[in-house]
Amino acid sequence: MATTTAPTASAPAADVPTPSRSIAAIALVVVLGSVMSVLDVTVVNVALNHLAQDFDAPLATIQWVATGYTLALATVIPVAAWAMGRFGTKRLYMFSIGTFAAGSVLAGLAWSAESLIAFRVLQGLGGGLIMPVGMTILARASDPGRMGRTMAILGIPVLIGPLAGPILGGWLVDDVSWRWIFFINVPIGAIALGLAARVFPRDTPQPTKPLDVPGLLMLSPGLALLIYGLATGGDKGDFGSTGALVPAVLGALLVVGFVVRALRIEHALIDLRLFRSRPFVAAAGTMVLFVCAYFGSMMLAPLYYQLVRGESATVSGLLGAPQALATALSMQVASRLSDRVAPGRIVLVGIVVAASGFLAFTTQVAADTPYWVLMSCLSVMGVGVGMTLMPTTASALRAMSHEQVAVAGTTLTIIQQVSAAVGGALMSVLLAGAMRDGLPAGQGAGGLGELHSLSPAVITEIGPRLADAFQGTYWWAVSFMALAFLPALLMSRRAPAAHVEAK
Repeated sequence: MATTTAPTASAPAADVPTPSRSIAAIALVVVLGSVMSVLDVTVVNVALNHLAQDFDAPLATIQWVATGYTLALATVIPVAAWAMGRFGTKRLYMFSIGTFAAGSVLAGLAWSAESLIAFRVLQGLGGGLIMPVGMTILARASDPGRMGRTMAILGIPVLIGPLAGPILGGWLVDDVSWRWIFFINVPIGAIALGLAARVFPRDTPQPTKPLDVPGLLMLSPGLALLIYGLATGGDKGDFGSTGALVPAVLGALLVVGFVVRALRIEHALIDLRLFRSRPFVAAAGTMVLFVCAYFGSMMLAPLYYQLVRGESATVSGLLGAPQALATALSMQVASRLSDRVAPGRIVLVGIVVAASGFLAFTTQVAADTPYWVLMSCLSVMGVGVGMTLMPTTASALRAMSHEQVAVAGTTLTIIQQVSAAVGGALMSVLLAGAMRDGLPAGQGAGGLGELHSLSPAVITEIGPRLADAFQGTYWWAVSFMALAFLPALLMSRRAPAAHVEAK
């Protein structure tokens, strides 16, 4: 089996935390910062309609409050690995938290839609570094034998966001002020900064390779243009439109150009020699398909509950709580179990369980299905999701050396962001097509904007057909999730080597 190239002997290693250092304390800081960034995304999504009303801006404009943040993430993530070596993980993490908090203050003080979008971009430049840098710090503080439980810790923010974000966001927007969805980040960021200064191990910036400027000028704009094109195509329901096709194709060409160049030079921005490692390739392939299906379909359930069943945004968030809790519990168990049981076995079972629950949910989607049936099916899917996501990441990072963790974590973050963007755009287009084919002209065939203008009586009348459109879209998501089983077959099904418990 091929392995990644070992780091050169001349490259000095960063200071490795001693076993006596409390990994729990380091994990607390990493989780706190990650919760802040993940929660912010879900909270803002709930507030978009209120923001459009307060700023008297069309939804197409205010959508950039979310899209601008995502594009900033895509722009800054590729430089994370180089910046960690150049400035040190501790300094970079504190800088990213500070930038995110500063952007939050300015966003809360925004006076127009345009100013809010600009400050959200600033937030994204800080937020894009929080997850990969935090993952690197925690992974370096751990050891390969504890990588499963380390990933279990990193899974906490990913689950708190979808669970608490819609509920918290709905309450703040309805009863306090939309500005507090940003101001709430300030005290969290201040606490994270103070704890990071005291808890994180001091790491010495390494004499690192020079920044691959040509690679950065290809990969960062390429990812941003690709995600922008996909998001635009998803919003318009048409990938063939000039506004979607041109940036998507240009972005794809830039990414391909980066890959071709990176394979030919010695010090590329992202070391593609990672893909010589079978565990990393298997994890990356599994993640692409599974993330595309799971995160891409996450936007469907709230729309189904609100449009077909007439529920509020807050109720829609509450209906998703059982699934989030099931995912949280199974992720903690499965991630820790992956330190003792082959991750390939756990992930394969997880995909089967997730796809089975998702399939059961899809077959039950209708205009009058009891909620307990839907929530039960999604809870089963949640168990499978928890058994898949973090054990897959743990399997990939366990195969990396200490120096390779930063690049591997950055690469996995890029894969997750692009896969989620592709999945979201694809599901939007598929739903729009299903509505166009299944609903009468003037009664929803024109898309979500047309549905919002219809009376409750008309919505009730077309409810069964609208539910069929959602069901048809869900079938695609189930298919992608099931396909993730194929690359997962390449993951190791040998039990991890015995490890020594940290003192």
